[in-house]
Amino acid sequence: MNKQMLEVMQRRGELLARIASQREQAAEIGKRWQTPLAFADQGLAAMRFLRSNPLLVAGVAALIVIRRRGVAGLVRRVWRVWKGYRYFTAFSAKLSSRF
Repeated sequence: MNKQMLEVMQRRGELLARIASQREQAAEIGKRWQTPLAFADQGLAAMRFLRSNPLLVAGVAALIVIRRRGVAGLVRRVWRVWKGYRYFTAFSAKLSSRF
């Protein structure tokens, strides 16, 4: 082989070795990120499940409130939310009639 072809073959070998080294580095980085990304993926799956089952979420939230404050506490909270909603709608209607 001529000298130029030998240099090209040598350069090719060096590049292939560098590629193999970089591939190993990328694999190590991938291994380090595998656990956090799997955890994030599980979190996203849980959020999708909760978004697709709002009635279940509301039931669990109601159970938590009932356990903490009892049925009377839940009734009081629902009553306050209802009164607040009615006040807000009346207030916004009053504002919109002015403009």
